[in-house]
Amino acid sequence: METTAALTGIRLTSSIHPSRLSSPFLSPAFPPNRSLSLKLHKQFPSTSQASLLRPSASVSPTYSEAIELADVDWDNLGFGLQPTDYMYFTKCDQGGTFSKGELKRFGNIELNPAAGVLNYGQGLFEGLKAYRKEDGNILLFRPEENALRMKMGAERMCMPSPSVEQFVEAVKDTVLANKRWIPPQGKGSLYIRPLLMGSGAVLGLAPAPEYTFLIYVSPVGNYFKEGLSPINLIVENDLHRATPGGTGGVKTIGNYAAVLKAQSAAKAKGYSDVLYLDCVHKRYLEEVSSCNIFVVKGNIISTPSIKGTILPGITRKSIIDVAQSQGFQVEERLVSVDELVDADEVFCTGTAVVVSPVGSVTYLGKKVSYGDGIGKVSQQLYNVLTSLQMGLAEDTLNWTVELR
Repeated sequence: METTAALTGIRLTSSIHPSRLSSPFLSPAFPPNRSLSLKLHKQFPSTSQASLLRPSASVSPTYSEAIELADVDWDNLGFGLQPTDYMYFTKCDQGGTFSKGELKRFGNIELNPAAGVLNYGQGLFEGLKAYRKEDGNILLFRPEENALRMKMGAERMCMPSPSVEQFVEAVKDTVLANKRWIPPQGKGSLYIRPLLMGSGAVLGLAPAPEYTFLIYVSPVGNYFKEGLSPINLIVENDLHRATPGGTGGVKTIGNYAAVLKAQSAAKAKGYSDVLYLDCVHKRYLEEVSSCNIFVVKGNIISTPSIKGTILPGITRKSIIDVAQSQGFQVEERLVSVDELVDADEVFCTGTAVVVSPVGSVTYLGKKVSYGDGIGKVSQQLYNVLTSLQMGLAEDTLNWTVELR
């Protein structure tokens, strides 16, 4: 049975969706501290609470009645693709601007075998999350930062990109169209994957003549099977994620294919993931496969500086601000692999993992462990950030966008 919803500037055809099965990767979510209040220092001016913004696409009463919570085992939600109802889709020519998009049923897309993304890797993606509040409203976390990062990456990859406003509005529309797939509060989040790619056919090495911008979503739990429990890393000394002058500082698809070999070998040996060193000196920390890295010593939290080979993570940026607001001294600099030996704690940050404490790091056959459980600093920063993301603490930084 199909119903059609009228949206402003966007086309949507809806139908009642069959029940879906949840991901087989099981891991309980770690609940944030509900009583935690965010203590901000004077360097952060006080602003209003989360903006009560509504998307430009208006949803008809008929469509709203068709939305009900999806049939998912929310208590056992892992990090895997769960097909949802709708995806956002728009195209433009090289040198042009993206037209108003439309929401289509989630499913396969058609690409020419000569598409630039398939032949020359001309593609970027982003990742952000939507959370359901206790009152049923939805929170997005800093979506404009993802839009700006995509624009930066598109310039590096010779692609047009949606404007910041179009990106954010497209995210809102996609989230609201898939509202029933957002987990109840404390059970997970809706992972949002914007994708920009050269979809036009091109045989010789050149920018594609046509580009596609799409967004799909999936409800998710914890990224690592350990959840918030400590993960175990191995330092990779031979293979490298990025090189100076390359594309390590943008979220291009090729960066992630490049880490699969080392990551697969590490997981086969029982490690959670790989920590990469710089390719010049083979001495300084760069990133985990898809996360930024932080090293704690006393009241000082150090993280590798952004210098073109490290992705400027939005969670990284947020954790730096939150840590400073909590009284920590944060240093962005070259961090030697030798500093892992004397560290009090090590943790990773990223959209998927949020904050992931590191239980051990193995380098050249030597394993360094960091206590028996979750580090105090890791847990503190996790609680503060997730309380903001889920609407459990006042957002005086104006980082969240609220949808009704």
